Amino acid sequence: MAGDGNDARVVSGLTGPDRRWDDAEMVRTNQPSGSGASAGAFAGASAGVAALAVGLGLGELAAAVRRTWWSPLETVADRFIDVVPAGVKDLAITLFGTGHRRASTVGMLVVLAGVAAAAGVVAHRRGTRTIAPVAAALGLVAVVATLTAPGATAQAAVPSLVATAGGGAALWRLTRRQRRDLAHPPSDADPARRAVLASGAVLAAGVVVAGLGRWGQQRWSTAAQRLAVLLPAPMRRRPPVPADPPVPGLASLITPNDRFFRIDTAFTVPRVDAATWRLRVTGMVERELSFTFDELLERPQVEADITLSCVSNEVGGDLVGTARWQGLLLADLLAQAGVRPEADQIVGRSTDGFTAGFPVSIVDGRDALVAVGMNGEPLPARHGFPARLVVPGLYGYVSATKWLTEIEVTRFDQVRGYWIDRGWAVEAPVKTQSRIDRPRGGVVAGATVIAGVAWAPHVGIVAVEVQVDDGPWQSATLAGDLGVDAWRQWWLPWDATPGRHRVRCRAVDGAGVVQTEQRRPVAPDGATGWHTRTVTVSA
Repeated sequence: MAGDGNDARVVSGLTGPDRRWDDAEMVRTNQPSGSGASAGAFAGASAGVAALAVGLGLGELAAAVRRTWWSPLETVADRFIDVVPAGVKDLAITLFGTGHRRASTVGMLVVLAGVAAAAGVVAHRRGTRTIAPVAAALGLVAVVATLTAPGATAQAAVPSLVATAGGGAALWRLTRRQRRDLAHPPSDADPARRAVLASGAVLAAGVVVAGLGRWGQQRWSTAAQRLAVLLPAPMRRRPPVPADPPVPGLASLITPNDRFFRIDTAFTVPRVDAATWRLRVTGMVERELSFTFDELLERPQVEADITLSCVSNEVGGDLVGTARWQGLLLADLLAQAGVRPEADQIVGRSTDGFTAGFPVSIVDGRDALVAVGMNGEPLPARHGFPARLVVPGLYGYVSATKWLTEIEVTRFDQVRGYWIDRGWAVEAPVKTQSRIDRPRGGVVAGATVIAGVAWAPHVGIVAVEVQVDDGPWQSATLAGDLGVDAWRQWWLPWDATPGRHRVRCRAVDGAGVVQTEQRRPVAPDGATGWHTRTVTVSA
C-alpha cells in the first residue's frame, strides 16, 4: 500500500466515511468474529508485550549513559516490592529464600506484561489514538516511582521518559502495521501470524537492548572502589578461626562471603559512590556528626565474630550465617554524639530508604558495629558497601541496615521501622535454634555422623542434644568456640540401622534454657521448634 496521510482508500467490503483506511490511522474497522477476532486480539497483545520490551530496553540503555540517570526497571521494581502486601513478601521468602527478589521481579514483569498486552489489544481494536494516554499513564508511574525514591533528583527520571517514548512509539508502529495488514491482507502470508512474528522480532530486539543497558550500567558499580579500599589493622583482633571438623556437609564455622545469605528490600544492589557517601548521626543527640568514608576508616576498628539470622528463617532453614566483621563500635559513635536521656531507639537508614530500629540499651555491653569489613575484606556490595550495621542477638529486620547513610537517635513512639508497619514485632531477639546439616535423605547402615549448627547470639550455646526415634537424648560434641555471638558446630556419632528413622535436635543456651519444642511460624518475631529430619538407612 502506497500513499501519504492524504491518500485515503475505501477498504474492500466496507462502506461509509467511517469505514476508511488512512495511512496515518484506521479510524474504525469491522471486527471479525470467532477465530478472526481471537487472532486479532492475540496480535494486539503480542504488540503490547513487544512494545514493553522496547521501552524497558531503551530505558536501561539510557540509564547506562550517566550515573545520575536511574534504571526505570529498578525503581519501579523497588516501589513494587514496597507496595506488595507483607504476607506476599513473607510467602516469597519462605518459598524462594534468597531467590525471593528474582521471584518478585518475575511477578512484577508478569503484571507489566499483562497491562501492556491489554493496552495492545485496546490499541488494535480502537486505533492508535488510545496509545498516547496509556503510555503516558505507564510513564507517569515510572517517573513517580523514580522521583519518590530516596536520593533521587529530577534527572534520575530521564530514562523513564525515554522508556515511555520508546515503548509508545513501538506500540504505535506495530499497531499501525497490524491494522493495515488486517485491512488489506498480504496475499503471501496470514496477517495475524505475520503480526505475531513481527512482534516477536521486536520483543527480542528489546531484550537485547535491555541486556546491553544492564551491561553498560556495570561501569557505575562499586567494584573498583571496593578494590581500592585498604582496611586498617583493627585495634582489637579475634583469635584465629578454629578448623572445621572433618564432617562432610557440615556448615563452615565462618560462612564465605559469596555464600552468605542476602535478604533485603532492594531490587538490585544499590550503587553507592564511596567518594561522595557520608554517614550522619542525627536526632536526639547533643552533637550531630558526619563522616566521609575515609574519615570512618581512620577511626579505631575492632573485629567481632557474629551470627546473623533472618526473621524469615524457618526451623532448619539456611537464612543464617556467621562472619568475622570489622568496624567501629556503635557505642563509641553514640558516646561522641551524646545520646539524650529521653531517647530509647536507634534507627539505621539505608540509601534505598529502608529503616530498622532497636533499643538504645542494646548498644551497651555487646559488639554492635558500624561494619566496613567482612571476613577480611571490604564489605561486598551485596552486603552493604560501604558501611552497614551489625548488631549481635537481633534479627536483621530491626538492626542489620545495609548501605547505611544515617544513624538516627529517636524514640519508638516517633519512628517505626520498615517492617514494623507491616505487622512484625517491634523487638526481635534471635530465638535459640539448632539445625541438622547431615545426614540428608539416605545413608548406608553402619557408622555415620549426625551433625549441624546451633546459635543463640549474645547468649551463646553450651550444649546440643540429639534424639533418634523415641530413644534418649544424647549430648553432641561441640566444635570450636568463636564466642557467645557466633554459632557452634556440633556432631554425634551414630550407628545407623536399616529402616526409616526420625532424627531431631535441640540446643541449650548460655542461660541454661532448653530450646523450645513448640512449633511457631516465622511471623511476627521468629520461628521456634525442634529441627527434625527423616533418614532412610539402607542395608
